[in-house]
Order: sequence, then C-alpha cells, then structure tokens
Amino acid sequence: MNRGRLFVLSGPSGAGKGTLRDRAFPGIKGLEFSISCTTRAPRINEVDGVHYRFITEEAFLALLEEGRFLEHAKVHGNYYGTLRDDVEGALALGRDVLLEIDVQGAAQVKEKMPGAVLIFVSPPSLEELERRLAGRGTERGEILKLRLDNARREMSQSKDYDHVIINDDISRASKELESLISDYRSCRREKK
Repeated sequence: MNRGRLFVLSGPSGAGKGTLRDRAFPGIKGLEFSISCTTRAPRINEVDGVHYRFITEEAFLALLEEGRFLEHAKVHGNYYGTLRDDVEGALALGRDVLLEIDVQGAAQVKEKMPGAVLIFVSPPSLEELERRLAGRGTERGEILKLRLDNARREMSQSKDYDHVIINDDISRASKELESLISDYRSCRREKK
C-alpha cells in the first residue's frame, strides 16, 4: 500500500482558509481532514471535534511536553497544534490528509515532512483582509491590529510555499484547490 500524501493549507487569519476548505472538501473524495487542537474558546457555530478539539491550556502543554504534536504554535495568545499520531496513522494507511494550520506550523511540518505540499491562501489585498476580519465581528481594536500585523508578516512568507491561491472569488479559489489536490493525487496513481 502506498503512503498517503500530506497537504497543508495555511495563510493569514481572515484569508478564508476555512471557507475555502469547506467549499472544496466535498469535491475531493478520500481526503481526510486532520482536526487541530486549540486552547481558544469556540466561536459561534464551531463544534468541538469537528472544527477543532477545544482543550485547556494545561492539557495542551501536557501533550506538548509528551512530544505528541507534529506542529504547534502560539498565535494571537492561544495555542494551536496537530497531533502527530492522527496524521501519521492516516498517512501510513495510504490516506491523503489535509491540515489547515498557521504559517508557523506549516514551516514545522515542511521541516519534519519535506514531501508535504504547502498551499498558501492569500487575500486579494490587505484592505480586503481588514474588511473580512472586521466583518467577522470577532476581533476589534488591538486584536484586529495584531492580526493585521501578523498577516503582513505571514504574507511575506508565501514564497516558501509550493502553491499560492489568491482567494478573491471563493468559487474559483475552491475549484483551484480541488484541482491542485486532484493533480497531485493523479500523478501518484500514474506512477504505480
């Protein structure tokens, strides 16, 4: 059995990673989504075990101490991380896995798993990103400013990615993501 392929979707907060993944995911058969752990509180409509595993900071730090994370980062004051066993287990069974993580985490994954395919989701502009973040209503004032400052820094790292998708139109961008993943999976099937 062939080992699965790891796809990493990342970009700044507000770029539309989650929306893009939600749109493209049903069209990509056999792709497994790895659910990250976080210490932040759930947003409205987020479900534990579906969007994230919402855990305490104490529990997160215990997992970190045990070396259980493939990647982890502290972003905007909260911890985020992907459990290594979840990803390794699926890949070993020949399943392709998609991670939706931040830029720090993507760099850690690429270092540990050089064959991972890194896909950066970019907003069309910083002005549009600010509009999206403000429109969510979940960040204001200093938190919004912090997210925008982080976004500027993260966007400069897009050159380190295998692919960049500009999320200016969600339908087009989701089709691009779906096509990109399908192309990688087709190449692997052709090599058999």
